[in-house]
Amino acid sequence: MLERRVSRTLMQALDRQAAVALIGPRQVGKTTLALAVGQPRHALYLDLESTEDREKLRYPETFLRAYEDRLVILDEVHRVPELFQSLRGLIDEGRRRGRRTGRFLVLGSAAIDLLKQSGESLAGRIAYVELGPLDAQEIGTAVDALNRLWVRGGFPDSYLAASDAGSLALRKDFIRTYLERDVPMFGPRVPSETLHRLWRMLATSQGTPLNAARLAMGLEISAPSVSRYLDLLCDLLLVRRLPAFSGNAGKRLVKTPKVYIRDSGLLHALLDIQDYNELAGHQVVGGSWEGFVIENLLGVLPWRTQASYYRSSGGAEIDLVLAFPDGALWAIEIKRSPAARPQRGFHQACEDLKPERAFVVYADTTRFPLNAAGTIEGIGLGELMQELLKRA
Repeated sequence: MLERRVSRTLMQALDRQAAVALIGPRQVGKTTLALAVGQPRHALYLDLESTEDREKLRYPETFLRAYEDRLVILDEVHRVPELFQSLRGLIDEGRRRGRRTGRFLVLGSAAIDLLKQSGESLAGRIAYVELGPLDAQEIGTAVDALNRLWVRGGFPDSYLAASDAGSLALRKDFIRTYLERDVPMFGPRVPSETLHRLWRMLATSQGTPLNAARLAMGLEISAPSVSRYLDLLCDLLLVRRLPAFSGNAGKRLVKTPKVYIRDSGLLHALLDIQDYNELAGHQVVGGSWEGFVIENLLGVLPWRTQASYYRSSGGAEIDLVLAFPDGALWAIEIKRSPAARPQRGFHQACEDLKPERAFVVYADTTRFPLNAAGTIEGIGLGELMQELLKRA
């Protein structure tokens, strides 16, 4: 089993709250992690995709009261949304008897907001922990491992597949499963072919500002429908909208969010890119690397740190701006080759925002200054993730 960094966060949440929701896309490793965390707690595991386990919960209060002294893991909880109301009552009963923490670990394949809409919000009774795909810190930052992670993405089965062809086949199966089964479960009826075309169109424009009107025209649907379908893909943790910077920079700023396929392996599967050689010659290579770096960095952000991108009408631009809770700003530019230097627009943007620190992330492990003053540093992805973890 690959060690997941979030496991410590999960155990701390169970020691703090009666219920914890572990959320993340399907096949990202939620069940494996939950069982590992639950083993020393003698947890009871129920898979709500199983008819037999759902039948056990026909009268949930009666069944679950018998396990008040054990952690109960409820997998695929979105299949029984009415269960949340029962959990609320059981948690309150347990609190009165001194059982205040570590009661329920629920696993779901959707974002927090959508999971809350499925049933009772359990406000004040539940903590949320997000498990994403494998990242550069978890697999090691050697160049070969990093390139493999970039090409195949971070879903464990895809990353660990015996061959690139096998990995690609797994990811295509994953996409088909989401389109045919998971999307209809979570949202209004969406034609799977339409959603697949939207997903592919987003992939071809990876890392560009959202143009709902253009997408709507290409799909022959309305712009509000595009927004609704995109909301669903974001709720399922498959697509990310990176907001535009909205602070007072004294400039006229672009306000449209950028859109990224969150997992680089899914991005490549949507575009039928099988290996590193094909990716290196593909037009999406720059946007793919940018999205890969951003997703890795956002996975280790300190709590309450805000992420955005900066672009002014005058051409000043920063790929990623991090606003920390203490008010400090970091400016991050993303390049593949160490030979590539930040453009004039990045320097202009840094003059506008005056960040505390500025970095250019390369696909390399060397750290070096990029200007005489040493205010801009070239850095590898793994080392920048370490810098962020120090601030956590």
